[in-house]
Amino acid sequence: MTSCSSLSSFNLHRSTVTNRHVIISSTVKTADGNNNGTSSSSSNIRDEARRNRSTSKNPFSAKYVPFNAPPDSTESYSLDEIIYRSKSGGLLDVEHDIEALRNHDGAYWRQLFDSRIGKTKWPYGSGVWSKKEWVLPQIDDDDIVSAFEGNSNLFWAERFGKEFLGMNDLWVKHCGISHTGSFKDLGMTVLVSQVNRLRKMNLPVVGVGCASTGDTSAALSAYCAAAGIPSIVILPADKISMAQLVQPIANGSFVLSIDTDFDGCMKLIKEITLELPIYLANSLNSLRLEGQKTAAIEILQQFNWEVPDWVIVPGGNLGNIYAFYKGFKMCYELGLVDRMPRLVCAQAANANPLYLHYKAGWKDFKPVKADATFASAIQIGDPVSIDRAVYALKNCDGIVEEATEEELMDAMAQADSTGMFVCPHTGVALTALFKLRNRGVIAPTDRTVVVSTAHGLKFSQAKIDYHSKAIPDMACRFSNPPVEVKADFGAVMDVLKGYLGSKAL
Repeated sequence: MTSCSSLSSFNLHRSTVTNRHVIISSTVKTADGNNNGTSSSSSNIRDEARRNRSTSKNPFSAKYVPFNAPPDSTESYSLDEIIYRSKSGGLLDVEHDIEALRNHDGAYWRQLFDSRIGKTKWPYGSGVWSKKEWVLPQIDDDDIVSAFEGNSNLFWAERFGKEFLGMNDLWVKHCGISHTGSFKDLGMTVLVSQVNRLRKMNLPVVGVGCASTGDTSAALSAYCAAAGIPSIVILPADKISMAQLVQPIANGSFVLSIDTDFDGCMKLIKEITLELPIYLANSLNSLRLEGQKTAAIEILQQFNWEVPDWVIVPGGNLGNIYAFYKGFKMCYELGLVDRMPRLVCAQAANANPLYLHYKAGWKDFKPVKADATFASAIQIGDPVSIDRAVYALKNCDGIVEEATEEELMDAMAQADSTGMFVCPHTGVALTALFKLRNRGVIAPTDRTVVVSTAHGLKFSQAKIDYHSKAIPDMACRFSNPPVEVKADFGAVMDVLKGYLGSKAL
């Protein structure tokens, strides 16, 4: 665990610790000290990747540009620069050389991505790095930090769709079936890999830091631990589940519990990373979104490159809705598919600034003070990626919906009762689906994908409280508490006969 005293032992040189560092050289040596990547060892998959590395010039590249910049903008930065904002203070985006990617047709990219699924070849067996050319094309394979994340289950919600929604083509993308139990792994493998590269280039990066409502800190701590990079986590005190809190602690992060909400933690980490050589890992950093967009590409792969009609994504800091848009958009632009799905962003009513902005016709965005919600990971009132989310939704005829606490908990319980075990955030997205079906916006035959962002086990206490009917002012209509019975055969038989009688056809 990194301590405050050990941080202070570094020579910080404040004059060089700024929001931007220009790279002089991009030469990176491999782990065996050679620039050519050759190795006589065949002991592991990294060595094999080095031996088989192509010696031809990499035709693909990417750079930072101001988000939604005008066509005549010339502002850009290398991905090897440490920078989070444009000159105007706006967001940055990772822009790929689309013309270079277009030198291959859609069929080529489909075949390439499909050929890598689930393999152990480093690093392409990962759901993220199987799309390396579209993610971080210039990084050396040896610098990548991966847990073979992604390739998550696309669950056909047959019974849930039929019984509760009258739908026959409903799917749930279980992004929470991942290394640390959330979709955040998809972005963190990219960000930590780039930090690993920067540190090998001897840039002043002491560690990586984030503000978090739980899942970001879990992903950051795991990938930093795998790479041997110090991680610093700032959490809002008493506002995340114990299962989420224990992850960064177990992975050796330096954890600060702050008496504020997520927005307060976010303000602190942004100020800290301006003063200390700590790399910012929140979704303000556009590298994260490059990994997260691969979940959209995965969905298309899993449907054999057929495009669903709708994709519903829970939204808090709002980077993920843009990431899904970006993944679908790249597939459309490069000819892998012939259309885009419509996106829905679902917010908790207790933290709904995007929903209010949408209902106001996208006029005069105003942050809100987020109230407590069981969907704690999206309890964010001033989302960093608001501009990204609005852009994405406007460009795919998207919709924003909200869910009350009772609605999201009921939806979660209904999903669980049909064989799933989802998080409250998935309950928010399912509530949005209920509302859009009831209004006839989503048709019973529309192929619809609900994105589940975290594993249900992270929120076991919320589920216990629901099924125990221990939540004040909530009916908990679908609760299923255990029945207490005496240790007597007759008593047990009476209870079982009553239960089975109620289930008789």
